Amino acid sequence: MDPKGREVPGYRMHAFVCGHTRPEGSARGCCSEKGSLELMRKFKLDSKGKGLTDVRVQKSGCLDFCENGPTCVIYPNGDWFRITEESIPKLIEFLDGGKLPSEYLLNLKA
Repeated sequence: MDPKGREVPGYRMHAFVCGHTRPEGSARGCCSEKGSLELMRKFKLDSKGKGLTDVRVQKSGCLDFCENGPTCVIYPNGDWFRITEESIPKLIEFLDGGKLPSEYLLNLKA
C-alpha cells in the first residue's frame, strides 16, 4: 500500500488540462494565456473538495487544440472537452461517475 492508501498504482480517471505556452502573437494562441492553469487549479481543488481520491487532475503539455480555447482530456476513455468555469462542476460530476457532459465536448469537426 502506498502513502495515499492505494493498493494498486494509477487512478480510475485521469484529467489532463493543457498548460502550454506559445510565443506572444502566435496565430494559434495558447491555452495558458486563456486561463487554463487557473481553470486546472479550480478543477483540481474542487474535485479534491468533492472527496474524489481515485481521480487525478493535472496540467499537461500541449494537447494541440489551443485555438479552441483551454482544453482537457479525460482518460481512460479519452474524452476531449473545452474547460471553462461553467464546465468544471459538470466535469467533476462526470469524474464522480455521472453522465458525460456532452455539451462541453470539444468539437474537432468545426
